[in-house]
Amino acid sequence: MRKFIIFAALGAAASIAASHDVRAADAVPKFDIAKICKAETAETVGIGETLASCTKAEEQARTQVAGQWSKFTAKDKAACISESSIDGTPSYVELQTCLEMAADAHATTAARK
Repeated sequence: MRKFIIFAALGAAASIAASHDVRAADAVPKFDIAKICKAETAETVGIGETLASCTKAEEQARTQVAGQWSKFTAKDKAACISESSIDGTPSYVELQTCLEMAADAHATTAARK
């Protein structure tokens, strides 16, 4: 059920992104990691995520996304940028997760053919 919801959200984001210029996804977006993590850790007080661990996770995700950026389709990039920014605090971790799910979905579809 959770995957269905995620894919439904991805589909909705793809529809929104299709109305925008897909060329905006040519480069890895520049998110403000300090702002992201400040907002994220404020929401997770008591859960144990620290500013340092959030920053490290976001930087690692940014590095991994940048290293794989060319393998993702422009449509998936645009959709995932929109999806990862939907709550007003874009996240490289969310962007990476979205792009990986999209790539997995394409691989599954191709394997079924």
